[in-house]
Amino acid sequence: MTEQNIKFPKSNLITIIIVSLLIGGLSGGATGFMAASFFSGSFNQWLANPLGIGSLSQTKTDVNQNAGASIASGGSVVGEESATTQAVQKVSPAVVSVIVTKELQQYYNYTGPDFNLNDFFGFPFDDLFDSPQQQAPGPTEKREVGSGTGFIITSDGLIVTNRHVVEDTSAEYSVVLSDGTRYDAQVIARDPFNDIAFLKVEASGLPTAQLGDSDELKIGQTVMAIGFSLGEYSNSVTKGIVSGIGREIVADSGGQAEKLENVIQTDAAINPGNSGGPLINLQGQVIGINTAVNLSGQLIGFAIPINSVKQVIDSVRREGKIVRPYLGVRYILLNSQLAEENNLPYDYGALVIRGENSGELAIQPGSPADKAGLEENDIILELNGIKITSDNPLAKEIAKYQPGAVIRLKVAHDGQEKDVQVELDEYPD
Repeated sequence: MTEQNIKFPKSNLITIIIVSLLIGGLSGGATGFMAASFFSGSFNQWLANPLGIGSLSQTKTDVNQNAGASIASGGSVVGEESATTQAVQKVSPAVVSVIVTKELQQYYNYTGPDFNLNDFFGFPFDDLFDSPQQQAPGPTEKREVGSGTGFIITSDGLIVTNRHVVEDTSAEYSVVLSDGTRYDAQVIARDPFNDIAFLKVEASGLPTAQLGDSDELKIGQTVMAIGFSLGEYSNSVTKGIVSGIGREIVADSGGQAEKLENVIQTDAAINPGNSGGPLINLQGQVIGINTAVNLSGQLIGFAIPINSVKQVIDSVRREGKIVRPYLGVRYILLNSQLAEENNLPYDYGALVIRGENSGELAIQPGSPADKAGLEENDIILELNGIKITSDNPLAKEIAKYQPGAVIRLKVAHDGQEKDVQVELDEYPD
């Protein structure tokens, strides 16, 4: 089997936007959005990206069932409305608005700042001269140029948000609590593989959000999104249901495409400025991080399941940085369609393959996979006895372990199955 024989599934392209909000800018009034794309089907990725998961554990007497019992017994929607208001009241104090501030250069032409002779005279004034009007740099000023949302996870000021909200390393960041208190914030970690980042403020005794279990989420379950909608309405609440689980989206943030696996789809309205805000259940627990919307339809939003970032959150709490296990392969997940089209003996597993257009290697040199002898076109069938499928992708299984852990892979190599032991490394900065 050679790389040339592999047929990649065709993808349907749908418009999506990352839902952070750009405000102000040089003109002071325009808003802007970063375009993104949604793809169906498999997609290559580095295994070091442990994305995907989703959950929500419930007891037999939980709020959802109580609300449902109220409705079934003729109580209308009173039970669910009460649960909704209580859940929002529980988490809202921990939701913050993230403000992006940047020092911008003012530019002056000969007639003063931002003055255009063409606009003034109503005809192409520049054509009267051999060269267009010249501009000279003026003084700088700080302006609020963007906004997003986050939520506090430790009482001493650790905050989770989206990476694309705080991606600008030259900007300054601050957060505003629901009571109007404002703190300067420092970005302490940006995840290179998932659209999450961490801010820290110097404070104590702050309210915190409780993290739920997104693995038990059910389609149709009630959820609420909270965020700094349109960069104007802080702690805005929208309500909807879980519309889908295990979606794959590819978003373009600042010209760089990024894949997010196993994300939650919801019809709770997610607006620009909501990026990084919590998606919560009726118990007031965070079960997702709002990140993107699909503009081709109506009320099609996406959130990163909270379970996919819990290990990262723990590492930041413990060590002050993101620690990830690292294997170092690029792969696509096999399915029955790919197996049939390419006459493969397996309809599951991770096919190790280089990038079709980028030329990225299938095995990263010096990686644990390289040291263990894995090769391009190998198929990783199992990890510690668990089959690699769309429900259990390789990245998700790798994410369960810490750097230094020794895992056992079942690999199909040149038509033969073999077991390979691999010691995971920490992903290099």
